[in-house]
Amino acid sequence: MAIAHTSKITLTVGLDENRVPEELHWSAQDGGIENEEAKAMMLSVWDSKNQESLKIDLWTKEMPVDEMKVFFHQTLVTMADTFMKATQDEKMTATMKDFCDYFAEKLELKK
Repeated sequence: MAIAHTSKITLTVGLDENRVPEELHWSAQDGGIENEEAKAMMLSVWDSKNQESLKIDLWTKEMPVDEMKVFFHQTLVTMADTFMKATQDEKMTATMKDFCDYFAEKLELKK
């Protein structure tokens, strides 16, 4: 099957003199996103050749710890949803969601 269209997602990281992120911006033209600011990001890619996950985790100096906790919780919930879509493994998805609830409870994120 031939590739009919390509889509580009770009990340721009502004670093201070010590190479610590001060600014994060991202664009995804097909999604209508142009140079949007972010305070944190996590990117994981699968290296099939080496059978390992590669990742980039960045956050700016301005990312508050309380927001980081919410960001992690929401990322874990999203990972559970994606796991379900990818594997149809309902039992493990439920286990992952239970952990997400536990995580939120321990961080007092749930009201």
